[in-house]
Amino acid sequence: MKPQPPCTTFTVWDLPVRLFHWLLVASIAIGFLSSEEDSVIAQWHIAAGWVAAVLIVFRLVWGIVGGEHARFANFIRPTHAFAHLKGLALGKAERTVGHNPAGGIAVLLLIGTIAAVVATGWIALQGGEEDIHEGIAWFLLGLIGIHIAAVVATSILSRENLVRAMVTGCKKAADHPDVLSVRPASPAAFLFALAASGAAVAGIQTVDPQAFSLQQREGIEREGVEGARSLRQGEAGEHEGKGDRD
Repeated sequence: MKPQPPCTTFTVWDLPVRLFHWLLVASIAIGFLSSEEDSVIAQWHIAAGWVAAVLIVFRLVWGIVGGEHARFANFIRPTHAFAHLKGLALGKAERTVGHNPAGGIAVLLLIGTIAAVVATGWIALQGGEEDIHEGIAWFLLGLIGIHIAAVVATSILSRENLVRAMVTGCKKAADHPDVLSVRPASPAAFLFALAASGAAVAGIQTVDPQAFSLQQREGIEREGVEGARSLRQGEAGEHEGKGDRD
């Protein structure tokens, strides 16, 4: 009987993490490309934002119940982030199995900023200030640019293709000889994260029944502005009526 050849790779990023990552990339790209009202895909803008919101809910839950390197507790190490960035500046980058310390901070910043973009976008549709939404969106674009640059730099300096790892989910065993296995998530954890995502979809559809369908933003924004104006006028009328009674 021939001995089994040693495994040349091992799985770091499970399928849920990879699907989340690339679906979020797609939703953000569509969101930016559809941001102008004269864009040929302008009707996709709102749906892309809501899809991003659902993905964030999934990732937050998966960061608690997911596999070993998907969990926030595994890679959120703020005290190590400076050392990693200093190493990059000096042309050095240590290989890490999961997210490196700076990458962990980037994950939190990106998730928080995307959530802010979605929230301010909904407020803008209701008649709120659109400049805030656009400003945070441009800030997000800057963060994405820094993130991409850091991934490329780390890949080159560590001689480990991080993009390919996020596509295939695997890394070379020879690059991490001390890693024997990576703990995967349980099926129950996946079902729980899926249920949380479903609850997010239901909640979003409660506030916006057409959330995941193609919509014309111009009409919705007009309705939001008119609704906000009517509300302010109603409140003003109530104050005047109260003043007359007094």
